[in-house]
Amino acid sequence: MALNPMLLIHGGESVLADRALAEALALRADFERTILDGAGLELGRFGEAVAPSLFADKRVLVLKDLQDVTSEVQEEIESLFDQLDPNLHLIFIHKGGVKGKGLLDKIKKRKPEVITCEPMKKAADKEEFVREEFARHGRKISSGAVTALVDATGSDTRELAAACSQIAFDTNAGKAVIDEDDIAKYYQGRIEATGFDVADATLAGNPTAALVALRNAIDSGTDPVMIVSALTSSIRTLAKVSGAPRNANAFQLAGSLGLAPWQIDKARRQLSKWSPALIAFSVQELAKADVAIKGAEADPLYALERSIVSIATKVSGR
Repeated sequence: MALNPMLLIHGGESVLADRALAEALALRADFERTILDGAGLELGRFGEAVAPSLFADKRVLVLKDLQDVTSEVQEEIESLFDQLDPNLHLIFIHKGGVKGKGLLDKIKKRKPEVITCEPMKKAADKEEFVREEFARHGRKISSGAVTALVDATGSDTRELAAACSQIAFDTNAGKAVIDEDDIAKYYQGRIEATGFDVADATLAGNPTAALVALRNAIDSGTDPVMIVSALTSSIRTLAKVSGAPRNANAFQLAGSLGLAPWQIDKARRQLSKWSPALIAFSVQELAKADVAIKGAEADPLYALERSIVSIATKVSGR
């Protein structure tokens, strides 16, 4: 089936949006690729990017954060819709809301393929997401295990996706149905070579152990995207806990922070080596790694290793 030359990924759930983009680019693997960020897009850059190319027959242009494009650039984009190269595919990503709605409506009138990525606010939606995740990985999970996983993960959908991926890969393939015991083992830290092992070694300031865990995770089939997700989730947990009263009981904080008590206790132990500046630095490094593993660099694994070593070295104070 022919691909629609225009795709709109719309909604505020970043996990679903990232996955939709990755799948769309995989379908266009032989296309020359250009990625633009709407927030910093200067007038003329879009026109330059969509102009006919002498070097590639098939091209795909990804415009992220469509809602942040300036009014002048919006007008430029609209003016070029009727002059597009037939060999060019456009992928627009809009985080939802009313910002940039005028351009969004004009895109919709051109009948693009639309993938909706709305935030999952209800437990039932997250439970359905978990079932679909395990089905994607070719695994079955019991109803009790689904509920336990959603309860343990809190409100972070990216961490939920990472957990689904790693539990699916790390649980004995010969086991027909993943159950509550498997979820308990995972959250007690007895599963080897996962993205969260990489995160633990990185946050502890041990570059060597972090690289070994990364290689083991990759070799066991863990997606690099999920490793970045685990690292990002762990850093986000540190940030949340760092702002909470130190003497407050973990069980009392759990609800307000959207974390399990054990996650709060673990973060408190890790925070002894961390500062707000280090958290900010790590967020920036992981953002670079995230872009790299989604196609911005020729060797994405090396880029991920570089970010992990950079963070772990900073934590260790070397």
